[in-house]
Amino acid sequence: MPSTSVFGAQWGDEGKGKIIDRLAREADIVARYQGGANAGHTVVVADEKYVLHLIPSGILHPGKINVIGNGVAVDPLVLLEEVDGLRQRGIAVDGSNLVVSAGAHLILEHHKRLDILSERWKGTGRIGTTGRGIGPAYADKCSRTGLRVGDLLDADRFRERLEATLIEKNAWIAKVHGEEPFDLEQSFQRYAAIGERLAPFVRDTGALLRRSYAEGRSILFEGAQGMLLDLDHGTYPYVTSSNTGVGGIGPGAGFPPSKIDRAIGIAKAYCTRVGEGPFPSEDHGAQGERLRELGCEYGATTGRPRRCGWFDAVSARYTLELNGADGWVMTNLDVLTSFEEIPVAVAYEARGERYAEYPASLPSLDGIEVVLEKRPGWKEDITGVRRYEDLPQAARAYVEWVEEAVGTPIVLLSVGPERDQVIPRGI
Repeated sequence: MPSTSVFGAQWGDEGKGKIIDRLAREADIVARYQGGANAGHTVVVADEKYVLHLIPSGILHPGKINVIGNGVAVDPLVLLEEVDGLRQRGIAVDGSNLVVSAGAHLILEHHKRLDILSERWKGTGRIGTTGRGIGPAYADKCSRTGLRVGDLLDADRFRERLEATLIEKNAWIAKVHGEEPFDLEQSFQRYAAIGERLAPFVRDTGALLRRSYAEGRSILFEGAQGMLLDLDHGTYPYVTSSNTGVGGIGPGAGFPPSKIDRAIGIAKAYCTRVGEGPFPSEDHGAQGERLRELGCEYGATTGRPRRCGWFDAVSARYTLELNGADGWVMTNLDVLTSFEEIPVAVAYEARGERYAEYPASLPSLDGIEVVLEKRPGWKEDITGVRRYEDLPQAARAYVEWVEEAVGTPIVLLSVGPERDQVIPRGI
């Protein structure tokens, strides 16, 4: 396992945390390369539930190095809260097993305030942001006005840059939104203290990753969110503010794309989405509600109820092909137990045309109708199954049908939240 990328093949919340946790056993380094604290990777260990927002899932395995790369939008308040929370639960976290890129951009208090105010202002045009400041922080990065983790380590530089940015941000907050602006001195003092605590973790993480790979150490790249939320290839504008798939590793981790040896997608046996935006296979009726309750489909970070629907083979084929996936993991197969029939979206129809491929040429997915095909369900409890041949025949038929429709092999099945509730099929 020299280097492996794990990415979400839907709209996020696919169960990446558990799969990354499993693969982390084989890795020397687990690296996060994009996204912010709006992501929540959930791992269950011996009935203990861990929700990780910024720190990679490898932190739960002793001896692993966990990297937060330069492409991550780092909220230092959230990061240190997460460090303290893990330490309180007996997990060792220090500069030897957690390193943060000096080049990662910061999410500061004004980013979060502007995120919420801007979303409120948009009214019906809102995109369903979590209000965590990710979008405004990435916007500052692109406009070359952002502050980075390394700036926190130099108090004079940080104060100078913070003062310059607050002039603009406070003008927006006070004059456009009519809200109370931030006080420079209070903000500076708060973040100066945070910089002192953060200093032991800060490194040139790109150099660390490149050197480690050259030395033969194995690296696991951990994506946040899912490919359908990718800034360039997702359901724009209802997307996140970074590149969520394999293509984000080069710029987001300082690691050469040619050295990524394996790519594995993660997708649920059905589909979910949080927030606004198109969701062609969404079930607006009782079956969608049933999926939500059986799958406990509520955001790990926000607690928001997820929209639920059926597996979408069209979009899954698109995201897996786009990332050059060598295989993918189907999670939450157990949630489908007890459904009489299980629909799958196999094509789209819009404006009198049928699309078997993801219709990137369409200006919007609004108004698309899905073509559903159905397969028989099963009644047997599969949460204790550990061998593929022991699954009910209907469950195996469903898995193989979806696999054929998508065109990429399923290498692992997940049948419950616990670490060991998996069925290998080639991983």
